[in-house]
Amino acid sequence: MGRLHYKGYTGSVEFSEKDNCFFGRVLGLKRTGIIFEGDSIDSLRKDFEDGVDDYLSYCTENGIEPEKAYSGKLVLRMKSDLHSDAADKANSLGISLNEFINRAVAAAL
Repeated sequence: MGRLHYKGYTGSVEFSEKDNCFFGRVLGLKRTGIIFEGDSIDSLRKDFEDGVDDYLSYCTENGIEPEKAYSGKLVLRMKSDLHSDAADKANSLGISLNEFINRAVAAAL
């Protein structure tokens, strides 16, 4: 449905007709589950931000390094022919291979 962003974290946004409320979870965390809910987008956003703040406070108080979601770095494996073709196409467009792949993924989404 949508996404919320706060302090480098991203939260999903869903709606439950049965419960008549919005809910979500912080995405990209492997060891930690942060869920939130609200009866409006404003209350959902507040619960999301409070959840992130509580998590970060807990980590600070306990000397734990907080998990960071999606650093933006991605190791990608592909067939060498596809790699070569993508690099050639990026070069012909006058952009980096990284930018070419970013544009291709964005267009697919």
